[in-house]
Amino acid sequence: MSPSPSPPAGTPRTRLTPAQVTALAACSAVPLPADPPRLSEVAFWRADGAPPLAEPPERGFDPLQVVLPTADGDVGVREVTSLRLPVGEAVPVLSRARVAGDGTAAYWGHAVLLALQLAARGRLLPGLTAGDHDAWRLGPLEAEDARRLAELADAMPPQAHAVPLPASASDDGPRLPEPAGLLRDFLTAVADGLPRSPAAVPAAGGAAFAAVRPRRLPSHREWSEAVAAGHDAGVRLSLRMEPVGPEDDPAGRLHAVLQAHSLADAGLVADAARLWDPTPPAGFGTAARREALLALRRAAAAWPPLDPLLRSAVPDTMELSEEETAQLLGAPATAALRAAGVELHWPRSMVRRLIAHAEVGPGPQERGGPPSLLSPDALLRFDWRFTLDGERLSREELHGLAEAGRPAVRLRDRWVLVDPADVRRALDRRDSEVAVLPALRAVLSGSTGEAADAAEVRATGWLATLRDRLTDPDRAPTAQLPQPAGLEATLRGYQREGVTWLHRLTSLGLGCVLADDMGLGKTLTLIALHLHRAAEGVPPGPTLVVCPTSLLANWEREIGRFAPGTVVRRHHGSARDLAALPEDGFVLTTYGTMRRDAQRLAEVRWGLLVADEAQHVKNPRAATARALRSVPAAARVALTGTPVENNLTELWALLDWATPGLLGPLPAFRSRWAEAVESGEDPEAARQLAALVGPFLLRRRKADPGIAPELPPKTETDRVVALGPEQLALYEAVVREGLDAVAGAAGTARRGLVVKLLTALKQICNHPAQYLKESEPVLVGRSGKLELLDELLGTIRAEGGSSLVFTQYVAMARLLERHLEERGTPTLLLHGGTPVRRREELVREFQDGAAPVFLLSLKAAGTGLNLTRAEHVVHFDRWWNPAVEEQATDRAYRIGQDRPVQVHRLIAEGTVEDRIAALLRRKRRLADSVLTGGSAALTELSDAELADLVLLRGDGS
Repeated sequence: MSPSPSPPAGTPRTRLTPAQVTALAACSAVPLPADPPRLSEVAFWRADGAPPLAEPPERGFDPLQVVLPTADGDVGVREVTSLRLPVGEAVPVLSRARVAGDGTAAYWGHAVLLALQLAARGRLLPGLTAGDHDAWRLGPLEAEDARRLAELADAMPPQAHAVPLPASASDDGPRLPEPAGLLRDFLTAVADGLPRSPAAVPAAGGAAFAAVRPRRLPSHREWSEAVAAGHDAGVRLSLRMEPVGPEDDPAGRLHAVLQAHSLADAGLVADAARLWDPTPPAGFGTAARREALLALRRAAAAWPPLDPLLRSAVPDTMELSEEETAQLLGAPATAALRAAGVELHWPRSMVRRLIAHAEVGPGPQERGGPPSLLSPDALLRFDWRFTLDGERLSREELHGLAEAGRPAVRLRDRWVLVDPADVRRALDRRDSEVAVLPALRAVLSGSTGEAADAAEVRATGWLATLRDRLTDPDRAPTAQLPQPAGLEATLRGYQREGVTWLHRLTSLGLGCVLADDMGLGKTLTLIALHLHRAAEGVPPGPTLVVCPTSLLANWEREIGRFAPGTVVRRHHGSARDLAALPEDGFVLTTYGTMRRDAQRLAEVRWGLLVADEAQHVKNPRAATARALRSVPAAARVALTGTPVENNLTELWALLDWATPGLLGPLPAFRSRWAEAVESGEDPEAARQLAALVGPFLLRRRKADPGIAPELPPKTETDRVVALGPEQLALYEAVVREGLDAVAGAAGTARRGLVVKLLTALKQICNHPAQYLKESEPVLVGRSGKLELLDELLGTIRAEGGSSLVFTQYVAMARLLERHLEERGTPTLLLHGGTPVRRREELVREFQDGAAPVFLLSLKAAGTGLNLTRAEHVVHFDRWWNPAVEEQATDRAYRIGQDRPVQVHRLIAEGTVEDRIAALLRRKRRLADSVLTGGSAALTELSDAELADLVLLRGDGS
């Protein structure tokens, strides 16, 4: 938003709280004009006479005389209590009132918006007030601006101008300011403060029209009137271009006819000559003549070729040279005249626009369908076509326009006006050949080139068919794919659409990005795609999945669950054998392993390459991203919930990996699209980029129509993560020592040792620093769970979501708090030692959005809290009693929650946590005992059962 006008120098600023701003926004408001305008004030008051605020600010209240209806239906003057604010301080209050208020303050809020919009367009003029003070006003106004001003004045409610004017002897009763005049005074007051920032005086080289303190400049009166000429009288000038001589005059000369317009009556137009007519049209009296002449002087200063009109006795018509005509066809001259209040009008019958467009496709000798889309040898024709207002021009006619050397020429027996610069640009365009992907980029975005060099691109032949298949799924040769054989799951409607979309692109050899929100089933969708491709056997080769280490076990579990019988091989750790890979199987690896083994992986013929959590390679210059690019595959798919986290370079990195060359080189991508889109200044660039990216990026959110209704209100996911090396060593040592101790104990002592063992193992699964009770620990790189939590919270925050993170250990919660704050993630922490009042404050702060992550100890926060702002619940460690976990989850999943809730349970692979989760799913008897007895039931297990529970297993069973 534009800055607020500056308050008068030396004025103590009124400190208003947000509650006071809201209260004033509901009041009546009326401007109190001053000279100079920037010293004006706005009075806030209530019609019932009550003070506008419950407590007076430091500056106090002031009495205000207003005209209000009386009980007998008449009107009379009453005194009310008001708060007067300088206009600069009132602008934010009125802006708030426009959105949230319902009194007359809301009306003046709309006036503020109009003033700021005009100022943002540079509609500011310097001048002098009646008291010879320096002041800025809004202008010059165009006809549409004048219409908006008149409509706003007509809509002014009575209380918005209820302060009576000074009484005179002839008055029958109180007089109110005219709405139009008061509105202009207020707009001028807002405008007068806008250019007067603290840096304005040194920037302007003096205090005139820059300082807040008033300055009188009586010697500038004549200059001020010249600057304002035409603007206050509502007179505008225009130049209408007409041909000179008969239709067959080959010279193509033009002359300019000066016209004057009245903003008060949009239909009133008069030739300038009639301004000196003894009987001019209504509305063009002596004042209008003077204003029009001064406006012409200002226009001649902006564009000197108008000087002959000033020297003419009757300044109505002047002949233009070819050079002057060419200048008027250019943007600088047009902009200078428009800034001076002069509009240019060209005869519609003369103006012709030369348009170039390119036709891209196979040459006339080529037949059949497309070659391999990614083949570097495939070339298409890139031919230019030229039209003049829809009429096709030949190259010979284009050369004829260029040889004429002037804007106005005869073409096909009629006058046309063509910008010579357009002709020169057209002649510079040459037919050529282009590779498939750059051609596809051009036809999808619909244009080529930048700024003045931009031109429309049209596809022909099989390239047009391919474009239609990509942009309009209904034209695809196959309908929505059926559920693949061997998939042990029922795909939801949007998941089947995703599989169909993925299959259509990958079968063409094109890569893509599936960017569904977390919880919509990207993994399941990809498994279904793999089964379809494996059944068809084209192209052959296994699917390679590259993912973070924290997701490796989860991928293996999901494939085993949804596609039983599909061969899955891990390429990680010491198990890194790429011999005899199954043609229809999966190979899973991590980003770190892929980076080290890129050369070995590049030697395999992969049918599909999948990058999960692909935001890991959003930096194209990083070693991991470069290694991933070096692994070839028949098709590539990127999976991510956050395709753009910081800037569009990240989107380029994902799509350029999936389909190399589609978006062109990164510098060209940034200059043509990214910079314009990120600045928000070029909607057309955003449209073109969306058209280009759309066919290759599928983005679905939980709130999208047709998706959220299919989701259950609560989705629970076990997220399995491998232990880190340090965790593995500690876990095995503690199991060995703990089982030895339990074997030699009995009764209460034994039960205590079992609880101690289970507690130690759970702490190791969380983080070695928790188990070792380190005071100043290094947290990063030591815990698979912590890495997975970072992944989850990063995705959730990028989607704008909020999370509850539960742990049964206060010490672990403090470690997480420290870790997240070091990473720049604002957090709140609630535990059993939190006082009741602070507990309530924490809940209120979270619900108000103070932090995206709320860390809670399970017992302290498992009941009695309403935290419906969160749509994600993370159980960092597993509680032995699922009912306790469910109660904790219900802090978010409860009455008042209007979004689907995602529950994430972090489970250390192959550990006691993993076994307990399996027992809860498969062994009903033990599950029932855990539901009632928690960890106490586990203390009664035999030594063999206890060993079976806690021993580390590589297969996670």
